Amino acid sequence: MSTVLSIAGTEARRIFVSPLAWAVLAVLQGIVGFVFLSLLLEYAANPAGAGQFTGMADYIGGNLFGFATILLLLIMPLLTMRLFAEERKTGSLVLLLSSPASLIEIVLGKFLGLGAFMLAALALMALMPLTLLVGTPLDLGRIASGLLGLGLLMSAFGAAGLFVSTLTREPTIAAVLSFGLLLVIWLLQIIGNQPGAIGQLFTYLSLIGHFDNLRRGIFNSADVAYYLLFTALFLWLAVLRLDSERA
Repeated sequence: MSTVLSIAGTEARRIFVSPLAWAVLAVLQGIVGFVFLSLLLEYAANPAGAGQFTGMADYIGGNLFGFATILLLLIMPLLTMRLFAEERKTGSLVLLLSSPASLIEIVLGKFLGLGAFMLAALALMALMPLTLLVGTPLDLGRIASGLLGLGLLMSAFGAAGLFVSTLTREPTIAAVLSFGLLLVIWLLQIIGNQPGAIGQLFTYLSLIGHFDNLRRGIFNSADVAYYLLFTALFLWLAVLRLDSERA
């Protein structure tokens, strides 16, 4: 466990030393803040126009977190592209693979280091809807469910991007491939709209379908299990890829 934490600490420092991480956080917070303010003004001007939404937490929190998923789809590949691709390009991956650490420890350490950035991004996005507590009661269960969904979705994005980063030595290529992979899995929801068993299968496999339930405050253990299994699968694929390289 100490080896995993050591690798995670090194990776987290490398991420936050990079100007890219701070630029991504600033852009993410700026855009999400603009959307939050727009939703707040729209709701204040016409609360009755919220339609099917049951309150401020549902209208502002649900829509804000839904919009944030698009931004995360764009920025997570930028954070994961360097995890292994850059180390392979600089030659330091050989040293890492020849270290006493197991491949599972290396992959988990890298993922947990990325998790520090994901927690920072999640905390910043949580601050905005929580500021509404100053002047209005909120359904904190809906907010917590949406934040849980965002956290699980980021973990899935991060695991897939980490795996893709093991496939190439060019970070830019890793970012493009990660985005393409995540977008395809996301768009399975379109095929899932078709009737029958095939439609149900693709709906279950889509990344975004499970998040929609959570952001609406509908907690289902099957949705949580999907993201945990998705994350574990791609982390395991990364271990297998590194194992073939070490051999």
